[in-house]
Amino acid sequence: MSEFTKPYDSTLQAGLLLLPTAVVLVAFLYYPALQTVRLSFFQTLLLGTKQAFVGLENYATLATSHAYHVSILVSFAFAAVVVVGTLAASLFVAYLLFEVEVGESSYLLIAIWPYALPTAVAATILMFMLHPNLGVITYFVESLTGLSIDWFTSGPQAFLVVAVVAIWKQLGYNIIFLTAALNNVPETLTESAKLDGVGRLRMLYRVYVPLISPTLVFLIVMNTIYAFFSTFPIIDLMTSGGPGNATNLLIFKLYRDAFAYSSLGKASAESVVLFAIVSVLMYLQLRYTDNHTHYA
Repeated sequence: MSEFTKPYDSTLQAGLLLLPTAVVLVAFLYYPALQTVRLSFFQTLLLGTKQAFVGLENYATLATSHAYHVSILVSFAFAAVVVVGTLAASLFVAYLLFEVEVGESSYLLIAIWPYALPTAVAATILMFMLHPNLGVITYFVESLTGLSIDWFTSGPQAFLVVAVVAIWKQLGYNIIFLTAALNNVPETLTESAKLDGVGRLRMLYRVYVPLISPTLVFLIVMNTIYAFFSTFPIIDLMTSGGPGNATNLLIFKLYRDAFAYSSLGKASAESVVLFAIVSVLMYLQLRYTDNHTHYA
């Protein structure tokens, strides 16, 4: 065995190799997380320059805040629409790509390119395309319907628009994994289902979905994290939480409380609550889907 293939048998060597990763995690993940928890027990004064210990007062304020309750409901509704919509659309597109025999790579590239865009860039592009006076999408919709449309003056309409944008942005990520999972399905099962006269859509939901269920579980968890955390640029650039707090997600509300209103203690408490909510959701998702997932 050469010196290049010889395994490390020293704990010190292993620790030195892991040290850079450990330093980065401690400096940029664990220490800020602990500081956030600590700060949630304080009230910031004089634009955040001073702190006063208030115990659980920030959490009590959130528990009795109607605006915060509305933000929680909006966030859950938004996450449900984004997770379900993203999985349904990406599964359908991935299945179409799976059945393509000529030019699959080109179609796959077209399907996943939105994921390569930074979220802020994608939100800016869509914001201009949906502009009531200059937007290309708005122009064609108004030409077809004869209506004058401003996408962001109605709460439910603005909520639907940002949800569709969030789904569109996340499709590529899901399509990559689903296409790979479908390509790993044994061809013998596909041939047997076709001989039995199984239709295309029925084959998708009765044959392929159970076989790729581990990938679907993974994507449910990742899409949930995306909906709660990574959609901030979309909300910030397109609606700023409006109109009427219809798109005021938890992640945007804590940002505004921290940097617009300088309530760093309250925003820290909101961060802790948001982390707890997503953690519980992920646990429930994994526990529930574990009984319906086939790992064979």
